[in-house]
Amino acid sequence: MHFQSFQHVFFTIFPLVGLVSATPSPLPATAAAAAAPSTFTNPVLWEDYPDLDVFRVGDVFYYSSSTFAYSPGAPVLKSYDLINWEPVTHSVLELNFGARYNLNTSSSAYVKGIWASSLRYRASNDKFYWIGCIESSKTYIWTASGTRAGQNNGEVAPDGWNWTASSAGPINACYYDCGILIDESADGKDDTMYVVYGNTKLSVAQLSADGLRQVKTTQVFAAPSGMTIEGARMYKIKGTYYIFVTRPADAEYVLKASNPLGPYEMRPFVVRVPGPLASAGFSHQGGIVSTPGDKAWYYVAFMDAYPGGRIPVVAPLVWSAEGWPSLVTDSGTKSWGASYPIAVQTNKTVSVPSSLGLDDFKGGKLGQAWEWNHNPDNAKWQLVGASGGLVLRTATVTGDLFAAMNTLTRRILGPKSSGTFRLDVSGMREGDRAGAVLFRDRAAYIGVWKDKTGIKVVMVTGLNLAEGTWTTSGTGTVAATGPILADVAATKNIWLRIEADITPAFGSSTERKAVFSYSLDGKTFTTLGSPFSLSNSWRYFTGYRFGVFNHATSALGGEVTVKSFEMQRVG
Repeated sequence: MHFQSFQHVFFTIFPLVGLVSATPSPLPATAAAAAAPSTFTNPVLWEDYPDLDVFRVGDVFYYSSSTFAYSPGAPVLKSYDLINWEPVTHSVLELNFGARYNLNTSSSAYVKGIWASSLRYRASNDKFYWIGCIESSKTYIWTASGTRAGQNNGEVAPDGWNWTASSAGPINACYYDCGILIDESADGKDDTMYVVYGNTKLSVAQLSADGLRQVKTTQVFAAPSGMTIEGARMYKIKGTYYIFVTRPADAEYVLKASNPLGPYEMRPFVVRVPGPLASAGFSHQGGIVSTPGDKAWYYVAFMDAYPGGRIPVVAPLVWSAEGWPSLVTDSGTKSWGASYPIAVQTNKTVSVPSSLGLDDFKGGKLGQAWEWNHNPDNAKWQLVGASGGLVLRTATVTGDLFAAMNTLTRRILGPKSSGTFRLDVSGMREGDRAGAVLFRDRAAYIGVWKDKTGIKVVMVTGLNLAEGTWTTSGTGTVAATGPILADVAATKNIWLRIEADITPAFGSSTERKAVFSYSLDGKTFTTLGSPFSLSNSWRYFTGYRFGVFNHATSALGGEVTVKSFEMQRVG
């Protein structure tokens, strides 16, 4: 979803003349109790996973999300119950969209890159397809083949994801906010691939037999005058074709037809339904998915929960005799339920590497929770191996953190959590700057600077990107200075901590705060500087992240070792 259309519609809500809102009906208490004796609580995942696309293969639910300029891109999560999610892979291993995504040109790619994209599994050739339009220009395709998901009830081995960029190259058309449909025939002999896309005017493209090229594209629907729709998802249910679209940023509509190319009839599905969190906007822009055996259907959407980003919520839906869906709301308030009966009762569990706890960077690869600020310079970082630790060598000479390569980030767990990095900074050289950053377009960090006097601890604010152009407008100012690390022992272990409150404050003047501190023994932490005010703006789209960085201002050659990262809930 592009911010121009978001801004236009968020402040001016256009009525849809002639359409009657669907009337949600709560699940009968007896049926709910029989189907699921326990409940789940919204949000199901308090982390920034926006523009979601959700589907099921066998017993496994899959979830794909936007990542903009972060790399690797388009994370994929799995679940057995729509509630507990495990990050398992990224569809786009490298942002192969141009030089700016490598941060080695005069311009960066912040707020560009992977927006609302789509992911599906095609059983006939055992292949996952990721498709997304980049910079309103070309549409890129990545595939993972040989996963054996169809043979293994949806399961893919941890080392079974072998993503590759399309051998045919990008499609020279923009499939804006797209949704994939694998149109499987009843006899299984045909599974033509379609992609629905567009803003206000929706088109459906038919792809070639291998799913890598466009055969034709047809406009299938135009929204009423003054109404914006986007974020399209396409489904075939019992022989009927559906397209779900969002009216940013407060509603979801559904289109229905007997043919993938229409004609389509549109009705409202979710319109300004409040909840389940305060100051988090209206839940919208998602997808629908059925439980195994199509026993029940669920709508998964996101809330604009800034400063933390956009976080997913789940609610059941029901179908009318005419084939129109309705959301199941809270029977008392008619709002999105804070809790519902759990989607699937199963003894299967995902091996969720909890966001909470310690990551000591052991093993041969980074965990799926980590993403770089752009494509990294892979020659400038290294995992130590069995003993643990991540070596970050300086990759950029710059005074601008936003221009520095190899800043490693991960999502903040809401509503309040701390991120603590343990660093060995003994390998820094004069002019180097390293530390723990609260990363976004308005950023701050606690770090260590190496200069002629030694290695000193600093808290820096005023790191800013200019809204709209997303070029650097502020490289930061030292707001507070801590001790100078005079002895080698002190430089071998320093703990840098950020405590961040990302409780939703979207649309309000409330400013959530972050506190920065350091420790030389890992036990006693000293606060440095004043609390930092987080931005509630949606225009950068991505929420705040914890990050760790190391860059040079004089010459390359220095390094730091990130010994561990620990995330803990606060309060």
